[in-house]
Amino acid sequence: MAAMVLAATRLLRGSSSWGRSRLRFGTPAYRRFSSGGAYPNIPLSSPLPGVPKPVFATVDGQEKFETKITTLDNGLRVASQNKFGQFCTVGILINSGSRYEAKYLSGIAHFLEKLAFSSTDRFGSKDEILLTLEKHGGICDCQTSRDTTMYAVSADSKGLETVVGLLADVVLHPQLTDEEIEMTRMAVQFELEDLNMRPDPEPLLTEMIHEAAYRENTVGLHRFCPTENIAKINREVLYSYLRNYYTPDRMVLAGVGVEHERLVECARKHLLGAHPAWGSEAAVQVDRSVAQYTGGIAKLERDMSNVSLGPAPFPELTHIMIGLESCSFLEADFIPFAVLNMMMGGGGSFSAGGPGKGMFTRLYLNVLNRHHWMYNATSYHHSYEDTGLLCIHASADPRQVREMVEIITREFVLTAGTVDVVELERAKTQLMSMLMMNLEARPVIFEDVGRQVLATRSRKLPHELCALIRDVKPEDIKRVASKMLRGKPAVAALGDLTDLPTYEHVQAALSSKDGRLPRMYRLFR
Repeated sequence: MAAMVLAATRLLRGSSSWGRSRLRFGTPAYRRFSSGGAYPNIPLSSPLPGVPKPVFATVDGQEKFETKITTLDNGLRVASQNKFGQFCTVGILINSGSRYEAKYLSGIAHFLEKLAFSSTDRFGSKDEILLTLEKHGGICDCQTSRDTTMYAVSADSKGLETVVGLLADVVLHPQLTDEEIEMTRMAVQFELEDLNMRPDPEPLLTEMIHEAAYRENTVGLHRFCPTENIAKINREVLYSYLRNYYTPDRMVLAGVGVEHERLVECARKHLLGAHPAWGSEAAVQVDRSVAQYTGGIAKLERDMSNVSLGPAPFPELTHIMIGLESCSFLEADFIPFAVLNMMMGGGGSFSAGGPGKGMFTRLYLNVLNRHHWMYNATSYHHSYEDTGLLCIHASADPRQVREMVEIITREFVLTAGTVDVVELERAKTQLMSMLMMNLEARPVIFEDVGRQVLATRSRKLPHELCALIRDVKPEDIKRVASKMLRGKPAVAALGDLTDLPTYEHVQAALSSKDGRLPRMYRLFR
């Protein structure tokens, strides 16, 4: 206290160094800012004198980079969208995937994904393909889903013809040598082991929920190769499948960052009149089945106590996924379902840090923020050409499985209730924001162009989709949710399932007014 008084006394007397310097040099000069009286106060709304008149950008309502589509004589569609930049993304998308394997061994699409960009008639190995792409700064990738196979390359636009020629060779002339197939068997086996051991169960649960929802048909068929089929898939089986599904009328050559006329010219040169490695016989066994939603349950009892070992092991959890049939992406209700999925939102319990992570969505507000023991609650929407599935994935301790299931069924039932206008507007804005942010990336634009043209032979542009999202009303959400709740549920369960409610109880809860499971009374505890 005495030291503070002494310091204050020195300051008042001017005995400090700052005080002495001030007495010696006088009052320090102050900087004059533009808001001071030394400068004229000119409002920003008035033009500055002597400055040229500005020329502002105008919008005429037309997309400058619209998607152009051309169909070749053999039925192959060529779709492109120009985009400023040095690089382009070009690829071939095919109506092919695990849903078409009803008459084949399950796992063919999984094998073809691993065999992509291997040796062809022109390239002796994958290394030769990568070296060819490297000359144009290119990278390649292949992805298969339940209904689409996609071969894609990103490279310098100057190498467009090389890229299209390489894609044509990879898709139509794969050698599928015994050595490559044997290596693929090892890769598939490793991936299946990894799928069953990884701490994140979402890929496995997604497989199980599709299996339960579409029992033994179309999108319910195995996307990953079953272990018993690994040794059975050989070159003859693969060529037989390719002969039926890798046909020009089931393909789209899509490009982003390229001129349309140049892409069509390359397509005519490399893809028109090409003779594939499996012969030119007409397809005879194309599966045109329409998805049949069955509902049901898929359970997998497993000890999850040692999934994640280490200095901070992950706790033992039981994972549940409950789904209901929604609609296909070709129906008008697809947009309201997409908004509903965004309203549900959710995520992991350790990701609740702020509005940017969806903290205002229902599964955060009503579930994760109220029930601290739940580790995850996330909504997913899977949509296909003829069906769709809206599901919620939840994780908790095995002793609280029954309560967790009831919380999820209650949230499903509440979707058909009152929709808050502010909540709806927030979900619509977030959906439009995610759509526009994702479409900033060239590879995402490529996939959007290819998938839309493959499914509908046309493409809805971003501003058209945003207009449809803005038009969604609270009554639209209530209508699609009520329709969804009238169907049978699909349930997938993984882990310790001792306290898992029966399928009939889950169905009864979703049919009730409050989403509660039927009460169980026991004489002996």
